[in-house]
Formats: sequence, structure tokens, C-alpha cells
Amino acid sequence: MADTIEELAGTCVLVRSGDGTPVHDERDATDLVGEGMFRGAEWVVLPAECLSEDFFRLRTRLAGAVVQKFANYRMGLAVIGDIAHHIDASDSLRDFVRESNRGTQLWFLSDTEAFRTRLASLRA
Repeated sequence: MADTIEELAGTCVLVRSGDGTPVHDERDATDLVGEGMFRGAEWVVLPAECLSEDFFRLRTRLAGAVVQKFANYRMGLAVIGDIAHHIDASDSLRDFVRESNRGTQLWFLSDTEAFRTRLASLRA
């Protein structure tokens, strides 16, 4: 299934399909940002299963590199899905997720509907 462009809460969003190209490194993140920009998106919704395990191991610095790519191009990133097993294994990741969810650049949410609700509150 191909990535789609959707309008959610009045915002153009690139939604990566669950079987879409995984993000393994900075280059993959750059490609994803580029696709989003080309298609006019302000946000990318990325299923958690499309992220490599290294993203959730903060010591690899992959999460920071990916998030920085999105921040540099002023594009939001929403990681959608159950990441509880990653959070349970790492206090640092738990803190990172909590702090990210307080901001307006990177969110970790359970599903697309939670993203839509959060995005709508940002627009209000």
C-alpha cells in the first residue's frame, strides 16, 4: 500500500503505510521529509513498526538525528502505534516520549484518531 496524503484537522498530512519503506537511518528520514515536502504535507504520520529498533535505543542517537531532520524542515512527525515494550525497557525513552508529547514537533500516539484530536487542539 502506498503512502497517502490526507487532510486531518485542516492540515495536510503524509501518512506512511504500515508496510511502507522503513526508516533505518538519517538518509531514510531525509527521504521521508522530502516526500512530505514534495506532496505539500506539514506533518508525517509514521507507524512505529516502520522505525528500526535503533530508533528506540536512544544511545544510538538515531532518534535525535531523525527528529532533527524533521525540525530543520519544520515538519511535524507523529509516531503512531504501541511502543509500550520499548518504553518499559528504557527510562530514558520514557522521558523522551513524555517531553516530546509536551511539544508541537514530535508526538508518540496510539492511533491516527489520537493524532487527529491532538492536531485539532493545536489549531484551536
